[in-house]
Amino acid sequence: MTVKIKIECLPEPDLLFGGGTKGVDPRRSMAIAGPVDETPVRDVRLALVGPPDEVNIALRWLPRLNGMSVARERNARRYRDWPGAPRALGVNFVVEDRFVRPLDSERLSHALGRTSPTERFEELLDLFDARIQTLFGDNRPDCILVCLPDEAADMRISNPRLSLQERSALERLQREEEQDQLLLFTPTPEELKAAEDLRTQAEDLLFRTFYRALKARIMTHQNPIPIQVVRRDTFLRPDNEGQSVATRAWNLATSLYYKAGHEPWRPAGLPANTCFIGISFHHMKRREGDVVYASVAQAFSNEIEPFVLKGATVPHEQRRNRQPYLSASQAADMMKDVLDKYEALAGVLPSRVVVHKTSLYEPEEEEGFRNSAAARVPVCDLIWMRSTAFRLIRKGMQEPWRGTLCTIGDESYLYTSGYVPWWDEYPGPHIPAPLQIGAAGTTDMRQRASEILALTKMNWNSSEGIGRHPITISFARKVGMLMTELSDNQAPNPSYRFHT
Repeated sequence: MTVKIKIECLPEPDLLFGGGTKGVDPRRSMAIAGPVDETPVRDVRLALVGPPDEVNIALRWLPRLNGMSVARERNARRYRDWPGAPRALGVNFVVEDRFVRPLDSERLSHALGRTSPTERFEELLDLFDARIQTLFGDNRPDCILVCLPDEAADMRISNPRLSLQERSALERLQREEEQDQLLLFTPTPEELKAAEDLRTQAEDLLFRTFYRALKARIMTHQNPIPIQVVRRDTFLRPDNEGQSVATRAWNLATSLYYKAGHEPWRPAGLPANTCFIGISFHHMKRREGDVVYASVAQAFSNEIEPFVLKGATVPHEQRRNRQPYLSASQAADMMKDVLDKYEALAGVLPSRVVVHKTSLYEPEEEEGFRNSAAARVPVCDLIWMRSTAFRLIRKGMQEPWRGTLCTIGDESYLYTSGYVPWWDEYPGPHIPAPLQIGAAGTTDMRQRASEILALTKMNWNSSEGIGRHPITISFARKVGMLMTELSDNQAPNPSYRFHT
């Protein structure tokens, strides 16, 4: 039997920047043309909350965002000098005195001195939350920097809300998850980390971390402001250790600019009026006393602000091959909710929807998604992607290029990581691993691969402009970890700005 093999390198998707400028590298393009969002905003107003010492350190460092810094890393094509926020983003970052809210030192010492880990956790959470809420008035900053001391940033406790029975069930699921990852192949540390970032983890509900508890608490308030959590190391690390000041400025400024309500860049080649939806599942405790999966839809389009919607809860018994799935009615309801939200934001329905998932579609899911979409949208593509043991080895010293698409019969493998020609570098220690991609139903896999590649460039938490997974699923675990802090009758804030 003859198996047809085809290998090609897809063009690197362009991004749009200021003045309609196109480019593949955000740092290079923004230094020349500025951000795609050309709203005439000169000042981005920042607030500071944290212990007095941490706040003072941040106040001394943050003016660096408005000036130039020289990159100290070896690869000048990848690590570029920071030209200053006025040139790269068209703004100045300002911290007005009225938005500086240091914590009460005595109350902070009292909270940190608690002998009970749970009491220490809750008291510290209340202390930060109360101070942050004082900034939610009519005259408000654009983004809040929360300066966490190391004791709080690293704080993790066993979830006291779980019963012994619930904890036992989750620990059993945790063992299953660890075993499943090792059954497929022996993953590299990078692949293991990538898998953990995508798949629901029982550990996320077994333990509470201060960082995510604070983010979840803040986003559930009325009319909240996005927060950016920073540690002392961001400001005090020497320029020659790890990331240089310039690289830290690129990443922090880009993230703050986005959280303040602006768009650094957007894809140049995605089809118009298309809604891309990522589906994920996360552990959640219900008031009734059982542990279930919460389904989540993450939607992205060039026409609207990305958003997150909570779907149906799924009992742990509703699994096949140890993977949770949606019933036909649950999938149909989720599609309806996403289309309703899209229409409310854009004023029209999308002309096409593309659903992304990290496991194969069950027949019930395909039926529900397609039937619900068919009543309102002309085209619906159902795409899945997952890790694989498949590898390509190139002759010579160079790794496979990012964008390499290998088709073997009906199977497709897309390299979203690999050698990056505009950096002249492969940013990884091991042989790059592709994503196996496929579809439920007939579609043009080359076009779907190009869309996935474009959507891997939409992480505004970093200024590098490339990632392993598309934005539709790359924030899956971040959303899920915040949802473990919510009650079953609470929905996550729909804006991506609260989840990054």
